[in-house]
Amino acid sequence: MLKAPFSAYLTGIEPGLRRLVELLGSHYDYVSILATDSVGFSMGIGQRAKAVKNETMTTERGQVVRVHRNGLYSEYAFNAFEPEKSEEKAAEILKALDAQLMVLKATGSQVYDTAALPDEPCELTAEFDCEILPENCDQKQLIERLTALSNAGMARGKDMLDCRVSFQSTHISKLFLTANRHMRQSYVYSEGAILPIAMREGKNALSYESASGRKGIELLDELEGKLDSALTAVEDCLRADHIEPGEYDIITSPEVSGLIAHEAFGHGVEMDMFVKGRALGADYIGKRVGSDLVTMHEGATCAVDVTSYAFDDEGTLAGDVIEIENGILRTGICDALSALRLGTAATGNGKRENYAHKVYTRMTNTIFDSGHATLEEMIASVQHGYLLRGMQSGMEDPKHWGIQCIIERGYEIVDGKLTGKVVSPIVMTGYVPDLLGSVSMASGDREVFGSGGCGKGYKEWVKVSDGGPYLKARAHLG
Repeated sequence: MLKAPFSAYLTGIEPGLRRLVELLGSHYDYVSILATDSVGFSMGIGQRAKAVKNETMTTERGQVVRVHRNGLYSEYAFNAFEPEKSEEKAAEILKALDAQLMVLKATGSQVYDTAALPDEPCELTAEFDCEILPENCDQKQLIERLTALSNAGMARGKDMLDCRVSFQSTHISKLFLTANRHMRQSYVYSEGAILPIAMREGKNALSYESASGRKGIELLDELEGKLDSALTAVEDCLRADHIEPGEYDIITSPEVSGLIAHEAFGHGVEMDMFVKGRALGADYIGKRVGSDLVTMHEGATCAVDVTSYAFDDEGTLAGDVIEIENGILRTGICDALSALRLGTAATGNGKRENYAHKVYTRMTNTIFDSGHATLEEMIASVQHGYLLRGMQSGMEDPKHWGIQCIIERGYEIVDGKLTGKVVSPIVMTGYVPDLLGSVSMASGDREVFGSGGCGKGYKEWVKVSDGGPYLKARAHLG
């Protein structure tokens, strides 16, 4: 096992960036620079198309400066920096930020008086383990493995139209500098998916199995092991019936539990939404929102997956926040500036889509804690309901705590036994405290899933992961 090496590019420009912090520090009472250099690739292989790109959602190279003076924060992003010309860059930034102030004054814009961020000393270098770096892999060999996986799906699956396989890997390096902080991190995350598509008697169906982790190309071994379950799932969808709408006992698989965690207490407890008065969660701190079996963690260190980093994009050390403890909502998560406004502590959840985008409070790993039951015990306890598998999509209303989850398929349970009947697709809806309040069993195992991303509103896409154990609850299905 090797360590993901820190970017040689960032190492080369670091002296100039340190000088830039020093120069700007004579004009402002807080200066930080986030510099990023992330490389990677993405591949999509199917029977009818092939796509290979040397980029992913998080590949980037650039820097962003954040400064504070007279209660006002300003930022300036750039992607062309010559270390020997720090004085010229400082002058350019000062000119641009002064122009911003003139616009604010000319338009009579309201400025919120926010204190300067604390700047305690911190020296940190974190290089996380990885077996095969994306920049060192043999892409031709990788394409051959993905093609073979697609062909195997076509050969083994019934009524197959296509078997699409995707894989991507990104090596992230980030440098964070202030007058007193010098922080480096480097890690690799990868993700892949198998998407079989089939048709029978005019009915189309598709399924989706994924693998993800803070790993390199070695993750492909895990993805190849998911072909059988992907083919079984699409076969189940082909023979599925429609569900009769109603309220049922449900058992959620770990990926569906993760979808609930993300949607129920995701954006709703991002505390920049508290500042704007757009989240009902602000009124429920210290109050019951779930049964005693519901404990939920959020943070970059509570699991190891695609968004498990050492520090966030504001230089705040990553953490593990217990948002819900035995059904009681304890706290939310918070970026550094929102924390100043709210008089609380930043939690290491300040994330940018990339260096040229604003920081928002964002999720990292959002996970329900395990319980002590077995899946067999949970199934045996259900008189009539469904075991839900396959996450498709979800959304929430943070201001009113409504939730909607689209689930791929459900397996009927009658008198404590699986009947063999499958229903698909399923829409699960409800009021978050009611859904979590109905949780009556949780399994002793849990899983985490990190394929895909999350937007804030309709934009600002970042990597997230979520998961949990099997949960027994009650919900409206249709």
